[in-house]
Amino acid sequence: MLAALTGMGLSAAAGLNAYIPFLIVALVARYTDYINLPEQFAWIESGWAIGAAAVLLIAEVVLDKVAIVDHINDAVGTFIRPATGGLIFAATQAAEDFENSSQFFVDNPWVGVVLGVIVSGLVHTGKAVTRPVVNATTLGVGAPVVSAAEDGASVSLSLAALFLPVLVLVLLVLMLWAGFALWNRARKRRNRRNQLLAEQGYR
Repeated sequence: MLAALTGMGLSAAAGLNAYIPFLIVALVARYTDYINLPEQFAWIESGWAIGAAAVLLIAEVVLDKVAIVDHINDAVGTFIRPATGGLIFAATQAAEDFENSSQFFVDNPWVGVVLGVIVSGLVHTGKAVTRPVVNATTLGVGAPVVSAAEDGASVSLSLAALFLPVLVLVLLVLMLWAGFALWNRARKRRNRRNQLLAEQGYR
């Protein structure tokens, strides 16, 4: 159960920002004994992988906070985020001596990949659907605020997934509630604005 929660939390975090959970797992594996990645995933903790992910993270953090540009970034993320979610799910479940590792996932790595892709894909879809509504109702002002919140959620989910996986479900529920509340509030604002424009048109 804990193994599944770890993978689910990291995959969900990847759905928000592909590079945050990747970097956290890579750094923990490289500089501690908490995670020992198996040979097929050892490249994740290599210097070049960490460096490339750090550069991409900086670009992601900047681009995702600019209205309109964030839509393009999300379009690109449609391929990257689910793929990263599947990779990280599979890698952590196959990790040697990792306290949350599962023999089932070790014997069936494809299951972790599929679950990771699905979870991160769902989170990414929610992010991509919500952001245009937020941008439209706030004239782009809400983009950096929402993006910063998503980055914070990605960091929190990644750390909880690795070190306290029982919190993952709580964080996922809170994230789902916050996303729905944000989308619903933005939708109501858009409807009110459209109503006012319609009324002004009749005058």
